[in-house]
Amino acid sequence: MDITRKRLSGRTRTEHDLLGTMQVPVEYYIGIQTMRALDNFHISRVRLHFFPQLIRALADVKQAAALANRDLGLLDPPVADAIIRACREIGQGRLHGHFVVDMVQGGAGTSTNMNANEVIANRALELLGHERGEYRYVHPNNHVNLSQSTNDAYPTAVKIALVRSIQQLVESLRQLVGAFAVKGREFAHIIKMGRTQLQDAVPMTLGQEFDAWAATLAEEVERLEQNMNLFYEVNMGATAIGTGINADPDYSPLCIGYLREITGLPLVAASNMIEATSDTGSFVMNSSAQKRLAVKLSKICNDLRLLSSGPRAGIGEINLPPMQPGSSIMPGKVNPVIPEVVNQVAYRVVGNDLTVTMGAEAGQLELNVMEPIIVHCLFESIEMLINGMDTLRKKCITGITANEEVCREEVRNSIGLATALNPYLGYETASALAAEALRTGRSIYDLVLEKGLMSRGELDEVLRPENMVRPHKLHRTE
Repeated sequence: MDITRKRLSGRTRTEHDLLGTMQVPVEYYIGIQTMRALDNFHISRVRLHFFPQLIRALADVKQAAALANRDLGLLDPPVADAIIRACREIGQGRLHGHFVVDMVQGGAGTSTNMNANEVIANRALELLGHERGEYRYVHPNNHVNLSQSTNDAYPTAVKIALVRSIQQLVESLRQLVGAFAVKGREFAHIIKMGRTQLQDAVPMTLGQEFDAWAATLAEEVERLEQNMNLFYEVNMGATAIGTGINADPDYSPLCIGYLREITGLPLVAASNMIEATSDTGSFVMNSSAQKRLAVKLSKICNDLRLLSSGPRAGIGEINLPPMQPGSSIMPGKVNPVIPEVVNQVAYRVVGNDLTVTMGAEAGQLELNVMEPIIVHCLFESIEMLINGMDTLRKKCITGITANEEVCREEVRNSIGLATALNPYLGYETASALAAEALRTGRSIYDLVLEKGLMSRGELDEVLRPENMVRPHKLHRTE
């Protein structure tokens, strides 16, 4: 629960920072710097706790830092242990409602970092038997943020959270691919017309169409995982700009080593910390992969809408599961609402990709202060893609049925059959047959027999479905 919506007792504690003092409700684990961020940033109204993986990753980073600082003798063991315990609790889902700053914020993520520092410090104080706000015992900056800067802790946490979120995205994608593949097998025997430029092309099976959708989405699993690997390089120990000021020389390898243990991820230190602190290229690459997936999903949903159009005056080859009445005025109308909503998800992801691109381009000198909007867009896109793909799979793909007779009749009457006769009759003859069939409304099948161009047996053999939907041996045309 968002603690800013809790009923409060009215009791407060006084906290101070370089700008002055502020009264903080005693129920809050946040402190004065988070309170200022709450006052300053009413932007997206999407708070940190909307993305639990980010909170968990922030706690992992702070835990690794505390372990490294304890080993180096920079944190007293009781203080370090309290910080570590607090981080583990947060990693298990506790206190998430106290991560309340807006995802979109000025300050390059400082408000997010301080929100984490203050919650962890105040919980550590409780564990040590002190009151919240008694920072002389455990301080958000001096202890929780020791050997760190927002500029290394924040992007490191973001990368860890993105890896975990992308793993969830890939799992949803794999399940959707599987659903299309199941339909591919189910519809493998149904002959239909393929189309190019919305015009009849050549026959295929409905199963081949669904298999193609499964294949194109399966390609995106590899793309997402390749780009996810870029996030394993982190800049912990870089501190402010990459020079490592205020950090022990042994801190970075120690901290990243602990972070590997905590997360189970193959994290490594960036080879150039100054470059890593200012560069957002990995975010751009990942956003691009998300956009590519979104574009493919949208194209497939357009196809589903076309193939299910009707039910009487459209293509009508497939039936989408009816989800809700489609009109407040037209009785009986049912709309393809699930593909429509996935189209809209795709548009949002494409827009987010542009924002990520512009945010990355706006970096200046040794830091990119636009990281919060980049991060917000990446997490929002992942969340929407997961939800969109799960919805598409559960509420649409698994329930699709085929109108076999419609598909068969379209093939029987299609001008596209002329293409199958090219190798046997030649392009000119096949073209003339197509033109006559189009002009007279007669079938190519009947015209071929009438003109004595092929026997019925020869024609039936050529037009057998299995001979029209895959390569086969041909004879020379005379």
